[in-house]
Amino acid sequence: MPGLIKGPALFLAQFAGDDAPHNSLENITKWAAKHGYKGVQIPTFDPRLFDLDKAAESDTYCDEVLGICADAGVAVTELSTHLQGQLVAVNPAYDLAFDGFAPAHLHGNPAARQEWAVDQVKKAAIASRKMGLDVSVGFTGSLAFPYLYPWPQRPEGLIEEAFAELGRRWKPILDVYEDHGVDLGYEIHPGEDVFDGATFEMFLEAVDDHPRCQINYDPSHFLLQQLDYLSFIDIYHERICAYHVKDAEFNPDGRQGVYSGYQPWLNRAARFRSLGDGQVDFKGIFSRLATHGYDGWAVLEWECCLKSPEQGAAEGAPFIAEHIIEVTDKAFDDFAGGETDKAQINAMLGLS
Repeated sequence: MPGLIKGPALFLAQFAGDDAPHNSLENITKWAAKHGYKGVQIPTFDPRLFDLDKAAESDTYCDEVLGICADAGVAVTELSTHLQGQLVAVNPAYDLAFDGFAPAHLHGNPAARQEWAVDQVKKAAIASRKMGLDVSVGFTGSLAFPYLYPWPQRPEGLIEEAFAELGRRWKPILDVYEDHGVDLGYEIHPGEDVFDGATFEMFLEAVDDHPRCQINYDPSHFLLQQLDYLSFIDIYHERICAYHVKDAEFNPDGRQGVYSGYQPWLNRAARFRSLGDGQVDFKGIFSRLATHGYDGWAVLEWECCLKSPEQGAAEGAPFIAEHIIEVTDKAFDDFAGGETDKAQINAMLGLS
């Protein structure tokens, strides 16, 4: 019986570039297929690979994208709106930093930038349905994150209002996803207001338990927070609709811990690594996901401060393939069983 989890697949965002084979969807999908990937997650914010505005309007364009991927031997797993989703909610402290995620004519205009971002994320729902996709992935953005640490003392109601506003912004977007039958898997990620289980529950309450509010599960962000990422699956598995397979390591010492002392990635106690080079228990994760019946894609998101992207991509596909579990359709001790006999059962229990 084939495994429920599909893969291996590759998130293309970290590999796109101006030089072949990373400079077009046709080239990069062929490159991914040669490395053994069966699916690709497409970043809708990279015009070298995808035109979201055209996809939302044109069935023909969507068919062309699907055809390019099929010709290369890969499926489209999800459309990603991580950068646009980030701009749905931006604390003023991050205005300049996040302007780079939007077109140049929107820089310095937060209101127009947000309007553009909301439109983009809605278009991803439309394009996903045109392409026959049931899931999309992205970020929530952040209003409260600059106030993560409770010093200086936060005024009463600050966090509550931040999440209420986040809900007001996202609920109409999620309604569009509902209209098109697409789940939106939020990557739970530091820098977003939704960065762990507690904040996801706060967000879920703010959007009235919206059925399309789902999770893009990425254990790397949980390991760096020292959160129990296996128990997270047990708690939230009904909301997990997508899976980023990404590794990380946490090596605290006498100088730094979780916050990592403003150090660059190479020198941080908490840092991302290529698959198999970090500390994430992927055997445990794939087992938990299989136990709970996860049937989505396992998508490599590659980020590493040491290894080259080419080596990381080459090693990633076989790593994922080796971890996908072919779920059994029978019990291992069936050979010792027998026919059900009610009289025998009663006799064994001393029942008349």
